[in-house]
Amino acid sequence: MHQAVFLDRDGVLNRAIARKGRPYSPSSLAELKILPGVVEACTSLHEAGFLLIVVTNQPGVARGTQRREVVEAMNQVLRKRLPLDDMRVCYHDDADHCPCRKPEPGLLLEAAQDWEIDLSASFMVGDRWKDIEAGQRAGCKTVFVDHGYRERQPDNPDHRVGSLIEAVGWVLQRRTQPAQEEKG
Repeated sequence: MHQAVFLDRDGVLNRAIARKGRPYSPSSLAELKILPGVVEACTSLHEAGFLLIVVTNQPGVARGTQRREVVEAMNQVLRKRLPLDDMRVCYHDDADHCPCRKPEPGLLLEAAQDWEIDLSASFMVGDRWKDIEAGQRAGCKTVFVDHGYRERQPDNPDHRVGSLIEAVGWVLQRRTQPAQEEKG
């Protein structure tokens, strides 16, 4: 079984666009800015043996405020710049009651099945309560990246940081060491 760090996209990997204290996805490639320290953080986690899987809600597509091809172009930029193993996207809105839309754990559960991931030895890093709740429902340890948004706060994240790079040391201290192979 593998260990993974599940990563929210906007606000964890790239800058979220804040309006009136609330975070929003970038609306164009020009607005997509990878946050400081993210390249180094992802590289450190990947080199430590973690699968890095992005799990992101992109409801702007269902709402008609964003085009799917723009979201996919942004994801391609992130895949080129970061050592990501997979990206899982939910394009639905809350009214769709989709099992993959965070706070539901569907994206994490699907990835765990496809990649043979031990969820109890894995981590969810997100900047909103829905990310943390999805990680908790999936059985992961959770890290909340607190940007001080004026919205609901998560219930009992395992750790609270100001950026992904701040989360790396905590995650690495809590990773499960792979079992030694028996020598015959």
